[in-house]
Amino acid sequence: MVIFRALGPFEAISDGETLDLGGQRQQAVLARLLVAGGRAVPVSALIDELWPGEPPAQALSTIQGYVSRLRRALEPGRAPREEAGILVSAPPGYALRAGVEDVDSWHFEHLVKSDHDGPAATLERMETALGLWRGPALAGFQELMWAQAEAMRLDELRLLAVERRADAALRLGRTGALIPDLEAHASAHPLREEAWRLLALALYRAGRQGDALGALRRAREALRDELGLDLGPTLQRLEQDILAQAGHLDAPEAGPASGVSPGARVAPALPDTPRGTEPARAGARALRVLIADDQALVRTGLKVILDSEPGLDLVGEAENGEQAIALVRDTRPDVVLMDIQMPRLDGLAAARRILAAEAPPKVIMMTTFGTDENLYAALRAGVSGFVLKTSAPEQLIAAVRAAVAGDALLDPAVTTHLISAFAGRRDPSAPEGLSDADVDLIKLVARGFTNRQIAMTLDVPEGEVAGDVTALLRALGLVDRAQLVVLAYERGLVSPGTPGA
Repeated sequence: MVIFRALGPFEAISDGETLDLGGQRQQAVLARLLVAGGRAVPVSALIDELWPGEPPAQALSTIQGYVSRLRRALEPGRAPREEAGILVSAPPGYALRAGVEDVDSWHFEHLVKSDHDGPAATLERMETALGLWRGPALAGFQELMWAQAEAMRLDELRLLAVERRADAALRLGRTGALIPDLEAHASAHPLREEAWRLLALALYRAGRQGDALGALRRAREALRDELGLDLGPTLQRLEQDILAQAGHLDAPEAGPASGVSPGARVAPALPDTPRGTEPARAGARALRVLIADDQALVRTGLKVILDSEPGLDLVGEAENGEQAIALVRDTRPDVVLMDIQMPRLDGLAAARRILAAEAPPKVIMMTTFGTDENLYAALRAGVSGFVLKTSAPEQLIAAVRAAVAGDALLDPAVTTHLISAFAGRRDPSAPEGLSDADVDLIKLVARGFTNRQIAMTLDVPEGEVAGDVTALLRALGLVDRAQLVVLAYERGLVSPGTPGA
């Protein structure tokens, strides 16, 4: 039996002995297949990741050699012509076929995300999950982008496991031993409101009401200094309950040890409800979120953030505005995180189409640079928020929840009233008398799209596009589409070499 370690230095173990997996590049191939979670990884992707920019001429044969040697190490008893059972060929590349419990990172994630029957079972599973952690995940490959993203995702899951473990211990009435670990956890991660909730509750149950209120004051200071935000509703409610010495805060009677040894480290855990929401109700639905960004690395980072946040459910990913429109129709998300600059159809044009539909989702625009032009355009599109891709994960989550609540988050000091002030103002480069939808149509015509391509991009009937183009030419006093292209370039609505308008 082969066991793959990914939580810490990468290695494979069979019958208690560490396998010789060869050099760093061979190990990187196996680790990359492990990160794929059983899905096929194309050979071209392996080559690009191992030799970014300038792969050697013999890269394909080198990968094949790596796979051959890895197969011999993983299945030493396999006959020469027998089909591999662990590292298998899966066109257009290779895949790792292993059981969940044979891969530490897979087993760890399964334990953290699985449903639990009561606090005792939760505590036991979180202890098991955290026992698999042996150091920074994929520690030997931190110079590779895919390893960095996966390590960040797994570390977020570790924090979640740490918090769920402590929450279960509190529910079982085990308070005193938690406080030192909770102090350390909250200090190391001062923007995690759940860490402060658990610490304040543990302090209160230990008879330290003043220290519990002090912990909440520290939480408020951290959130205000870093994000310009006050405590969320959950912490505000806890603060009021502590001041009122509410009876429901009292600790339950301590339950049996349930396999946890005396002195075992128990750290903080998330409650059963999303942070900053009302207490959990049976059948409460998670918020459905769609990501639209043309950069795979950005999408991966956003997935890490959303996966680590209870109460948020990623329902789809789009690489351009055209895909975003179609996915919104198919998945019916509550919130769309939309990049402004994307190929084929940019985020602002896609947002306008999405928001024009019946019962549309909330749309939050994302950009790398917070320029006035981008802010102005996003506000004019009628979106529910505007965030930088460099924003802290907590601020992105706050924007999602604010949008669903009917508020808007542009900046800690700027909210809905600013959107109202901008509403109705026009793009100074657009011809007079044209709507935003007309401008979007001009941009697509100027980029050489046919009526059929425009219809597919905007998800409208082709006949409607033909009528809109004719009406647009008539309104502008133009004869044909060529003149429309000239107008678009003269007004600066498009420019040579620009992938999106």
